[in-house]
Amino acid sequence: MLKRKKNNRVSNEVNAGSMADIAFLLLIFFLVTTTIDIDKGITVKLPPWSNEEVDPTKLNKRNVFSVLVNADDQLLVRGELAEVEQLRERTKEFIANPEKREDLAEKPTKAIISLKNDRGTSYETYIQVYNELKAAYNELWTEKLNTMPGYSDAIFNNELPLEIRRQVRAEIPFVLSEAEPTNFGEE
Repeated sequence: MLKRKKNNRVSNEVNAGSMADIAFLLLIFFLVTTTIDIDKGITVKLPPWSNEEVDPTKLNKRNVFSVLVNADDQLLVRGELAEVEQLRERTKEFIANPEKREDLAEKPTKAIISLKNDRGTSYETYIQVYNELKAAYNELWTEKLNTMPGYSDAIFNNELPLEIRRQVRAEIPFVLSEAEPTNFGEE
């Protein structure tokens, strides 16, 4: 509202008393309506908690595919230096053992992937290694699915019937053992 001063001049004032209320309401509106994406992490099914002492199982070394990642992000696969890019193919070969070699897994149901990293391993390398191991299983599952009648060009995913997925996973189970990380240089 315009007010007249004593000397007949008009002052230009805007009543800003309710501006703070409007700004506060807008702030609350945007806070309530905004969604914040949350990283879901890696979905891993952990075994149930038990207070019983674990009986150490003797494993046939032939059936264990050990992957060690050190603090310098270098891979040691079954005692040999390797690159992340080679990991998927080596894992598939180990699990499937198409040539029936004596140094690879007896059969897919007995194959165990052992992953151990150092506390100094970068998160990026850990995720790359984990993704390559999981991708190897996904490719093996898809190859197995393609040998089944009616699924010649199918891709193994959650859109398949549950019974088919269970059947494929029963023949090639995903067994990944993650050891507790060690400090730099420990084994």
